[in-house]
Amino acid sequence: MLIEGAFAAVTTPFYPDERVYYRKIEANMAHYSRTPLAGMVVLGSTGEAVTLDDAETRDVLRIAAEATSPEKVLIAGVGRESLKSTLELAEAAAHFEYDAVLIRTPTYYSPQISYEAALTYFRSVADRSPLPVMLYHIPKFVPYPMPVELVAELAQHPNIVGIKDSSGDLERIKGMIASTRNAPRRTVAVTNIFEAVTARMLKPSSGELAQATFVAAGDLAGGVALAAAPPRESIKTRSREVGFQVLTGSASIVLESLEAGAAGAVLGFAACAPQAFHEVYSAWKDHDLKLAAEKQQRIAGPAKRIVGDLGISGIKYACDFNGYYGGRPRLPLLPLSAEQKREIESLLTDLRN
Repeated sequence: MLIEGAFAAVTTPFYPDERVYYRKIEANMAHYSRTPLAGMVVLGSTGEAVTLDDAETRDVLRIAAEATSPEKVLIAGVGRESLKSTLELAEAAAHFEYDAVLIRTPTYYSPQISYEAALTYFRSVADRSPLPVMLYHIPKFVPYPMPVELVAELAQHPNIVGIKDSSGDLERIKGMIASTRNAPRRTVAVTNIFEAVTARMLKPSSGELAQATFVAAGDLAGGVALAAAPPRESIKTRSREVGFQVLTGSASIVLESLEAGAAGAVLGFAACAPQAFHEVYSAWKDHDLKLAAEKQQRIAGPAKRIVGDLGISGIKYACDFNGYYGGRPRLPLLPLSAEQKREIESLLTDLRN
């Protein structure tokens, strides 16, 4: 699977009473589908995945996939504390036609997670996962520091295709890129313009003529109305070889990571400012390094404060301010103060989407 470009790590909306707000998931994913993002990560750290039970997780994965344009790559965060639970959710993600799964290291027994234990765990997941596996390194939340040597060894597995690294350490990114250059290369399907071909793009069309779907007035007022889409024409694909794909999760080093050979970036900040984030990547793709540096500098400060300091609550309020639905986080995370909300509004004044 080609996992390349700018990805948003999206939030999970909740009602004030903490029930999952599924209609707002539909609205947000439909909105992200109209952006130039390459795809979205559902139920990563930004999505408060650890606060959802398995039934909620399955519903969120299903509804997010149903509301997303087929052209967007979808990655499901399915990491759990046991191999069995992780694989069960990986199978659910495959059923909902995701393109890859994102797997973190189990954390509760972190003192016993040795190099050998982590190696065995990730290999066991990859052996049985129906979808390609992306490793997830986020030392801010997961106490196990995934060594570069471990990443290099896991990159040899035929079903482990990449890593999202949220350490913010550019030298580590460079080290992973260098140490995985000899990883097996895979032939993947891409479009005529060498963009990813997703599982949903390859889904057979019903062949029926498009028909308008009646939508009740109440539904129009309450959320996104999805009319029946016309049958998709069969797409023409070509092949491309890809190796182990390293993506950064830190807004401050996106450009430097891309220059070092990273395949892209997955940012929580992109949940509230996808266009501003994508502009860094698109300027780099156009070989305009001066513009890319300016675009990165533009988002670095707001991303550090909103994502790094204020966390999930900050990202969610920034979504509210910028046209997406964020809402409150689930307890024990607390909502922002009025002063913090005003600060976010000031930071995003020039980053509206």
